[in-house]
Amino acid sequence: MREFLAVTKALSDANRVRMLLSLRGRELCVCQIIELFRLAPSTVSKHMWILSQARLVERRKEGRWMYYRQAGRDAPGHARAALRWVQQALAEDPQTQRDAKRLEEILKIDPEVLCRRQCKR
Repeated sequence: MREFLAVTKALSDANRVRMLLSLRGRELCVCQIIELFRLAPSTVSKHMWILSQARLVERRKEGRWMYYRQAGRDAPGHARAALRWVQQALAEDPQTQRDAKRLEEILKIDPEVLCRRQCKR
């Protein structure tokens, strides 16, 4: 029951769902996620922590930077099922498509440049 409730909590916020979808098929540095959603670093970190607690995303630290990706094959079945459901349900969503287009532009920028820029703000 606890794991189910963690997933439902994680999926109860539009920004978290959008962040989860932005990770489809790729790993992103937290600075890229911050740039995409134009949210404070602490807000993004909190959202990503909730997603990782639900085991919907995996994270790794490299130096000063944190990287996130959708949970893989090692994730519990309920988390994998939730990921499939979200991706199918929102595949044609206009906001999801706008996010994907904006992310394409962000991915052209070196993550180190983004991270340095955000540290100066």
